[in-house]
Amino acid sequence: MRHFEVRRTIAASPDRVWAVLTDARALVAGGLGLTRLDGAIAPGARLKLWSEASPGRAFALRVREFTPHRRMVWEGGMPLGLFRGVRQFTLAPAGDGTEFHMREDFTGLLAPLIGRSLPDLTPSFERFASGLQALAEEHTR
Repeated sequence: MRHFEVRRTIAASPDRVWAVLTDARALVAGGLGLTRLDGAIAPGARLKLWSEASPGRAFALRVREFTPHRRMVWEGGMPLGLFRGVRQFTLAPAGDGTEFHMREDFTGLLAPLIGRSLPDLTPSFERFASGLQALAEEHTR
């Protein structure tokens, strides 16, 4: 199994961070490394995402878990569980702010083969977290 993750303390409430995290337009316009996101971010929703990390490729995702202001999980991959990516977003109160954690795990029978061809997503995760932080903190000043 291969995974990538990022943590960030954001000087904004979990409610504020959640509002940004679930606003598809803000995520695309906010410099988070997403070039397009089709669909509403809501429980059980189907999304289509394009990122700068894989230009020209759309990722079909489903919102598998949606616990407002706390946790959300996006999942996508190949049929029959051959290859699966699960991205978890977790928010926790941290003093006057929020501890943000994002992690994506890649699993499945083809994970060893496909995982070797995945680029290092750490820079893309850092960019996402920094952009989310900037957007959330922008409205708390």
